[in-house]
Amino acid sequence: MLDTRELGRRPGSQREMSIQVPAPADLGIEVLSVPEGAPVEIDLRLEAVMEGVLVTGTARAGLAGECARCLEPISDEIEARFQELYVYPQHQTPHDEDDEVSRLEGDLVDLEPQLRDAVVLALPFQPLCEDDCPGLCPECGARLAEDPDHTHEAAIDPRWAGLSALSEHDDQ
Repeated sequence: MLDTRELGRRPGSQREMSIQVPAPADLGIEVLSVPEGAPVEIDLRLEAVMEGVLVTGTARAGLAGECARCLEPISDEIEARFQELYVYPQHQTPHDEDDEVSRLEGDLVDLEPQLRDAVVLALPFQPLCEDDCPGLCPECGARLAEDPDHTHEAAIDPRWAGLSALSEHDDQ
C-alpha cells in the first residue's frame, strides 16, 4: 500500500519517488518468475487528477527460472512499465463496481495488482537460456547443446519388427 496524502487532491500536483518492496508470492509464470521476497525496485510518479491519482511507474527485478527447451537454470532481469488511474470514492459510479476500476482506499493505493500484471505480461512466453537453444533429445533426454552430434539408430517400423526377429535368428 502506498500513501498518497502528501500528494494532496489539487489536480496538477505531482510527486516522484523510488521505493523498494519485497516481491509477492507467484510473481511470474511457471518457468520464470521473481523469487518471493526478492527486492523489486519501483520508480513512481503520482499525479493528482480530477477523478483520482494517476500512478505511472517502472519496476525492475531479478528473475530466476529454467529454459523452456533444455530445462537449464536461467537468471535474468526484467523492467516493466505500468500506468493506472486510482479513482477517488466520490468519483466512483455504480458502473465502476462492475468494471475492474482501481480505487483509492482512503488515501492508500494498492500497487500489487498492477505490478503483477505488468511483470507477468512483460515476461517471455517461453524463456530460453540462449536464442538458439537446441533443447533435449526427444528419445533419451540428452542436452543437445552439449552434444550437437547426438544421434540414435533409425527406429524400426513396427510393421517390420517380426522380420527383424528372423534376421537375428539367422545370425546365430
